[in-house]
Amino acid sequence: MSALVRKLRSREFIITAEIDPPRGPDITRTLERARELSGLVDALNVTDCPMANIRMSSIAASHLIQSLTGIETIFHLTCRDRNVIGLQSDLLGAAGLGVTNLLVLSGDPPERGNHPAAKPVYDVDTPGLLKMIKSLNNGSTLAGTDLDSGTAFNVAVAANPASPDMAREINRLKEKIDAGANFVQTQPVFDVETVESFEEALSVAGVSLPVLYGILPLKNKDFAVKMANIPGIFIPPKVLQRMEQGGEGEGVQIAVELARSLSRIARGIHLFPMGGVAVARTIATAARDDGDWLASTSTAT
Repeated sequence: MSALVRKLRSREFIITAEIDPPRGPDITRTLERARELSGLVDALNVTDCPMANIRMSSIAASHLIQSLTGIETIFHLTCRDRNVIGLQSDLLGAAGLGVTNLLVLSGDPPERGNHPAAKPVYDVDTPGLLKMIKSLNNGSTLAGTDLDSGTAFNVAVAANPASPDMAREINRLKEKIDAGANFVQTQPVFDVETVESFEEALSVAGVSLPVLYGILPLKNKDFAVKMANIPGIFIPPKVLQRMEQGGEGEGVQIAVELARSLSRIARGIHLFPMGGVAVARTIATAARDDGDWLASTSTAT
């Protein structure tokens, strides 16, 4: 059993952070960033060609990070680039390398990246990919062919606590759970109230999966306004007002306050890389130092 699985099952407060693989074959700088977060995070998410831009394989990078730093990883796997044969082959390769935590995503469309003419695959959607992984864990391919042995993947899925259609969001999440999801890493949240509302909706729906809430430090006022206009992102007026009135570092302060609050009421947080490793260290340290989260008294799922 991996350390992350043990922590998820024992209801420890968990911190994860996102890191990008290198743009070339030299992983030295990525390893340096990873080591700077050692001891503060429980696992590092390794992205899969984010924004459809070419980077080193998330599986290869995850294996190197785990082997050379000892930090557990969660590799991202998208439906965008591989058919069902390629997906299953890569998953078996990951299992063979000891990379068994992953986040399943649909993936950004190719036209957003540096190969806009590339053909998207999407042979399966996210629930389909989850069912594939569940089949591999049970010892067979998606087509029913027996494997020499089953895999042991620990699978995360995404969710949006600020969705304007919460009923649809919860139904989609339940579909992912039925297909084999083990825990959740969310899109960014910017206030405790959003988390509390989502926790209540999960409770009413009978969903009890561990949820790690995304925290994204806002760089400045203009960045905050831009983020607020992205569909699916909700930044409360009080946060925008603070970004308007505050000086440099206000976005980090907001993130620190949120991390401290969530350390008491949530199962964990997931840090997005805005501001670099130093900012991630600041937020993670605040959550660790201030966390008095107790499983016996927590209302988190």
